[in-house]
Amino acid sequence: MTSVRLVMAREPIPVGPKVFLAGPTPDKSAPVPSWRPEALDLITAQWTGPERLTVLSPESRGGVWAERYEHQVDWETDARAAADAILFWIPRDMRTMPGMTTNVEFGLDVSTGRAVLGVPPDCPNPERNRYLAYVARRHGVPVCETLTGTVAEALALVAAGGAPAVR
Repeated sequence: MTSVRLVMAREPIPVGPKVFLAGPTPDKSAPVPSWRPEALDLITAQWTGPERLTVLSPESRGGVWAERYEHQVDWETDARAAADAILFWIPRDMRTMPGMTTNVEFGLDVSTGRAVLGVPPDCPNPERNRYLAYVARRHGVPVCETLTGTVAEALALVAAGGAPAVR
C-alpha cells in the first residue's frame, strides 16, 4: 500500500490527512504541462507520516471535464475545506496560466491557518504574485519560492494536524 493516494476532481474525498493542490490549471485553449505531477512526486518523496496521505487535485482524471461548471466549483470548495493543508503554487503566466480563480481561492483561504503560498521568482509574471505574497505574510502564511519548499511547508502543516478542517 502506498503512503500517498491521488484523488482528482469530483472523486469522493476520503477521511484522513489531506493536502489540496491549489493554483492555476492548464487550459485546453493554451495547453502547457501541469505543475501538479511534479508536486505529487515531491509529496510522495517527502511524506513520512504514519497515515496514508491523500492529495486532492482539481484536475480531472483522464481529461474528463465536469458536466456542469458548478459541480467542479463545489468539489473544489469542499476539497479545500476538507484539507489539512492548502498548497498554493502559482507559476504565474498571464498568457497560459493566469490564475485568476486562484487569486479568489487564496483570498478565501489565507486566514484559515491551512494555506501555504509558493511563488516562483522565475515564472513568466512574478510581479503578478507580489500582492498575494504581501497578504500571505500579513496573515502569517508561509511564502516559498520553490515547489520543494512549498511542499515541505504544506506537509509540516499536515503533520501538525493542520488547522480545524471540515471532515
